[in-house]
Amino acid sequence: MSKYKCVIFDCDGVLVDSEPIANQVLVEMANEYGANIDLDYALRNFKGTSMQNCYAQVAELATQRLPDDFMPSFRERSFESFRKNIQPVDGVTEVIENLDIPFCVASSGPENKIRLNLELTGLLPHFEGNIFSCFTVRKWKPDPAVFLWAAESMGFHPSECLVIEDSMSGVKAALNGGFDVFGFTAHDYNNELEGNATLTLMRCHNS
Repeated sequence: MSKYKCVIFDCDGVLVDSEPIANQVLVEMANEYGANIDLDYALRNFKGTSMQNCYAQVAELATQRLPDDFMPSFRERSFESFRKNIQPVDGVTEVIENLDIPFCVASSGPENKIRLNLELTGLLPHFEGNIFSCFTVRKWKPDPAVFLWAAESMGFHPSECLVIEDSMSGVKAALNGGFDVFGFTAHDYNNELEGNATLTLMRCHNS
């Protein structure tokens, strides 16, 4: 870590354990329209992708046309489930509290989702003012735009930053932007990160 001056965290699956919660809601909604999928399928196929991409996949799997309000309804239902079930990723609170260099979060999710989940898990005070969403730049991973924006806003060159990601699209985004990236493999459902990320981590710990 000594070579880096800034850490850029992904949010879902790195800071907050939101992936199973959101994907379970998506599975339930998709199956209401005949998609016939389960949580394992969702985690393997939807993890790390934009909501637009998830919607397109669900629409193709469904036997009925998805309603126009499918995505807003998903946000509403998933937020409700987050409020009941969200937890920080095991060990990440201690890691953040012991970091002695600047850090921020750069996520594919909308800012209101990032803020909600950080608030619910007690992490928001650590990231206030340093939250970067793909929805703001309108470009999604594996495009590196959100990471480049985060690094510039924090005052660092990509070579001075370490990105921590748990999805292949996030790893590709970081590498595309010239960042070193640690792949967090605790929920690497397709075993993709080893050999692609600069380094892989099995769990959050201080080092």
